[in-house]
Amino acid sequence: MKNYYYFLSVQENASDEDIKKAYRKLSMKYHPDKNENDEFFAHRFMEIQEAYETLGDKERRRVYDDNLSHQQRAFRPNLPPAIKSFSVNKINVQKGEEIIITWQTNHADVVKVLPFGLEKSYGEKKIRITEFKDGKFQLLLHATNSLLNKTVVRGITINQVFDSEKEKFRDGVEDLFKPQTQTRTNPGGQPKALKITLAIIFLVIAILLLVKTFAG
Repeated sequence: MKNYYYFLSVQENASDEDIKKAYRKLSMKYHPDKNENDEFFAHRFMEIQEAYETLGDKERRRVYDDNLSHQQRAFRPNLPPAIKSFSVNKINVQKGEEIIITWQTNHADVVKVLPFGLEKSYGEKKIRITEFKDGKFQLLLHATNSLLNKTVVRGITINQVFDSEKEKFRDGVEDLFKPQTQTRTNPGGQPKALKITLAIIFLVIAILLLVKTFAG
């Protein structure tokens, strides 16, 4: 059963006016006209609309509250909540790339995968990341036992990868496998300074030989 109070970010004892104010604020924030082609915002806006249609009507809210209370009493484990697993298929992605989130919790009657909202105690979810903050996208799994009023949290950070980084990595790999150019010494291509030095040495040797000859 969906928790409409959570969708509107209000307490279960919130007044009609508080519910109306929360609806107006969130509907403006997540309205599709302000977030074109964003699946997350479109889905969130639909949840807000659905919640207000129920909680904004006194009779529908009364029936909903009865059902919600019955569900909460029927399923409230008395063991501390635990996160058995929480993972994604990749943590380095480009903007707009799809990832798969999987999770499993134990002894929790309220489970949230943020920033997306309420989920079942276990599951798999495909998402497409369209916005990063400072090159990061944070996922949080909250598992709560409302009877014990205890919550455990686990997070995963997704890193943004740019096309240029992928190209640099590819070029670096290609360079490792390129044939290396071998440098060979060309006897006829000796530097000019070396030639002069050799000429001076030969000249000195010649003079020494001449001096030795005349001295003899």
